[in-house]
Amino acid sequence: MTKKFIILDRDGVINEDSDDYVKSAEEWYPISGSLEAIAKLKQAGYTVVIATNQSGIGRGLFGFEEFEEMCEKMDVMLDQVGGYIDGIFLCPHAPEDGCDCRKPLPGMFEQIAGEFDMDLSGVPIVGDSLRDLQAGQAVGCTPYLVKTGKGERTIAKGEGLEGVVIFEDLAEFVDQLLSK
Repeated sequence: MTKKFIILDRDGVINEDSDDYVKSAEEWYPISGSLEAIAKLKQAGYTVVIATNQSGIGRGLFGFEEFEEMCEKMDVMLDQVGGYIDGIFLCPHAPEDGCDCRKPLPGMFEQIAGEFDMDLSGVPIVGDSLRDLQAGQAVGCTPYLVKTGKGERTIAKGEGLEGVVIFEDLAEFVDQLLSK
């Protein structure tokens, strides 16, 4: 039996994104319907994992403590609708740090595969930017783009989206996934 597994980007997919970075729990707001969508995935038996670039840490805009506070706020809000996240993987590095975990490189996805002891071939990756999708595709994930967050800008660029199915938001994607 195939394990039900899904990887989500955070900023722009689960919560509202900002060009100035989401730097605190006070600035963290869920996108309408996203938390309920995660709860539906959990109720359907999915393992839900987040893979998120958080270069604001590497840039000194906020620290790990603030990131943890954002995660705690998300967890509390998810609990209220019957959902939870099975794992959060992050790259705290700035782009110039040269790490292998910053999307579009696949290091974070390789960490997820190792932690959950599984092949990620065919696992959905839902993101709002091309780099989210490229990181997942490098390890065999199936890419899905949402129009929320930076999604509309990603679509406008028109690059690298051949064969990628696009959804309005995470809620629409989850409804489609669970209707199969």
